[in-house]
Amino acid sequence: MGGTNARFALIDGPGGALSEVRALPTRDHPGLAEAAAAYLDAVGARPVAACLAVAGPVVNGTFHLTNAGWPKGDPEAVRARLGLAHLDVINDFEALALALPHLGGDDLVPIGRGRADPGAPLAVVGPGTGLGVAGLVRTPSGHVPLPGEGGHVDVPAATDRELLVARLLRAEKGAASAEYLLSGAGLARIRRYLAAIDGQPQLDLTPRQISEDRDDPLSREAVEMFCALLGSHAGNVALTLGARGGVYLGGGILPRIADVLRGSAFRARFEGKPPVEDYLRTIPTALIVHPGPALVGAAARLAQSLPDLEPA
Repeated sequence: MGGTNARFALIDGPGGALSEVRALPTRDHPGLAEAAAAYLDAVGARPVAACLAVAGPVVNGTFHLTNAGWPKGDPEAVRARLGLAHLDVINDFEALALALPHLGGDDLVPIGRGRADPGAPLAVVGPGTGLGVAGLVRTPSGHVPLPGEGGHVDVPAATDRELLVARLLRAEKGAASAEYLLSGAGLARIRRYLAAIDGQPQLDLTPRQISEDRDDPLSREAVEMFCALLGSHAGNVALTLGARGGVYLGGGILPRIADVLRGSAFRARFEGKPPVEDYLRTIPTALIVHPGPALVGAAARLAQSLPDLEPA
């Protein structure tokens, strides 16, 4: 359940393949239960269990989609509304972390070099409507996700231009949160700030227009700065979690700029943190290109929760 789209799929039991994959615009529904009910009505399904992964915190029995405009929700009310015997509600990047062991070579595009430590923690970072961060730890009893709100740390500005952008951000928003720049709206914000710094017109461009316009110097610089800042942020996550198993990049923006990302300063900024460059140089980074990785992770969570559930 993201800030822009709510994506759904069915499985017939633990380990089953995804089917009836569909996306519904979040804005078309007043809440999570209503969006899920609309999907189930459309596909004619009445499942006994579900896992819903939401783009926001799940705390003390409530959930809140930070960028969707939906009210805070109660999982028990959603379970009753949908007629489910079992419901898991988790953070969307918790689901994305749980998907990582299930992604194959065709689902990933390496960004730079590195060699994963197979027993070490993994991490996932993803700019989309917001900025998500999560970790995954291997234990003798299975994988344990580490959800959090790491997209709201301070933006890792390093160059003179980035510091100017960060100052404009702080003046406008009252805080220099990473999500304010490393997201779809953030990409547009970077270009707008660069135009202001250079005394140029601040055009009303969408993130897609900025990412696709390779002829406009400010749009190119905005995308390059976006990738560089993301590299610094991902390196911070790797250091914080000790993610020597790899750092994976998700979200809806990066697959559209994969060529720019691979040729950008992302990897140099990921590694460039004295005195731990050697530590970071060994950590692989990869872009997730699977079309629905959070659905894979939600299915994995259900398999953990209900390992003995018989296929429908």
